[in-house]
Amino acid sequence: MSKRRITQETFDAAVRENMEEFEMDPDEALREAVEQFESQGVDLSCIVKVVPAASSNDNQEEQTHEVLQALESLRIGNNTATADIKCFTEQCLLGFAQRYLAAQKGAYPVILSYCKKSVEERDCALAGLSALAALTDGQPDLLDKEGRQFLVDVLQKYQADSSVTCVAICVVRHCCIKHEQNRQDLVKGGMLPLLTGAITRHSDCAALVKEASWALRVMTFDDDVRATFGHAHEHAKSIVLEHNGLKILIEAAQAHLSNTSALSELCATLSRLAVRNEFCQDICDLGGLKFMMTLLADSYESTELVRQVLSAIRAIAGNDDVKDAVVNAGGVDLIVIAMNRHINNPAVCEQACACLSVLALRKPNNCKVIVENGGVIAAVQAMKIHPGSVNVQKQACMLIRNLVARTRNYCQQILELGAEALICQAVQTHEDCGDIGKAALRDLGCKVELRELWTGKHGSITN
Repeated sequence: MSKRRITQETFDAAVRENMEEFEMDPDEALREAVEQFESQGVDLSCIVKVVPAASSNDNQEEQTHEVLQALESLRIGNNTATADIKCFTEQCLLGFAQRYLAAQKGAYPVILSYCKKSVEERDCALAGLSALAALTDGQPDLLDKEGRQFLVDVLQKYQADSSVTCVAICVVRHCCIKHEQNRQDLVKGGMLPLLTGAITRHSDCAALVKEASWALRVMTFDDDVRATFGHAHEHAKSIVLEHNGLKILIEAAQAHLSNTSALSELCATLSRLAVRNEFCQDICDLGGLKFMMTLLADSYESTELVRQVLSAIRAIAGNDDVKDAVVNAGGVDLIVIAMNRHINNPAVCEQACACLSVLALRKPNNCKVIVENGGVIAAVQAMKIHPGSVNVQKQACMLIRNLVARTRNYCQQILELGAEALICQAVQTHEDCGDIGKAALRDLGCKVELRELWTGKHGSITN
């Protein structure tokens, strides 16, 4: 059941009543109002839980929140625009509630107007884009046709300026998350070459490389529940085939081997682009696999980077030839070492098991390498440590099933590790593990009850 919602004015009135009628101090009045509404099942996630500040004339009736004070000053267009736009940005960065309140009070057209008027002056353009980036975070619906064209124009105008470009791309990213129409319209407007071009032009700027890579990845999302059909696959193909995305990203990664944050994002984007068999091979041929192996060997302490590298290897190993290349490059040993090093992290364990599972699929020789390098032992240990993680349990079951599907001689060794009880527990605990868990038990030679969904008897199809 959805929670009730109230307006900011209703919440502020309750706080003011607590102060005036019950003579509470501001902090107590605020706390009482929050407790009162939450006890009534009201969702306060979009409410600014701050006592409104007095306006410049100290009129009690004109007390309002700082973000709205700054917005009103920008709307009026007084001589303090620089300070006001900075204050507005700072307020929006405090949390989603401030951004939501500002948007409800018409902030978007005011900020976009400021951006367009200030576009010729670099520092003012940067300040305006920063405000727009802060405002649109979590609110992609704000962007309109005029805003989309402005983003394309400003990225073309400031191609040589890494700071302005980086902030403008941040706005693009915010407006494309969970918004399929914005993605499609921006791609049609020429956004993809601007993003790949920014990475090439500013390859030495790690912050921009990360931001542009992130924006490219968002273009391949299919996360808008309002859209019946998305263009995620088409966008990924366009990035690769029309804009040389794979080569650009791999070269950028090789230029920032000491920046784990940028590398994590680049690996994440590469994994989203490996949507076709030939793309997986291209990543390998361009040196992508080699640098991923290097990262696993040299940067295994970084949990997030390890997770993203494993995710990328998992994606490109969908190609059977790449599977063999990973194994021949010593990838299995590195994956197992990474999983053992981060055995307490469920996200790393999930990706590591998934990686090994993909490498084992239809590859008996690879199965042998995985078993001999301790892959099964690590997977079983992950199942023991993370019984509540459905993803870890599911991927570990998948790995075990792939290992024994064509090479039954590993069954006894795996069963001696206690796999049967762990798989049974996963099937009972997690509904999503049902089919794959039972398949693993069946291929291990264990007794398993398979439910017959339909026998083709007891009735016929009639008009």
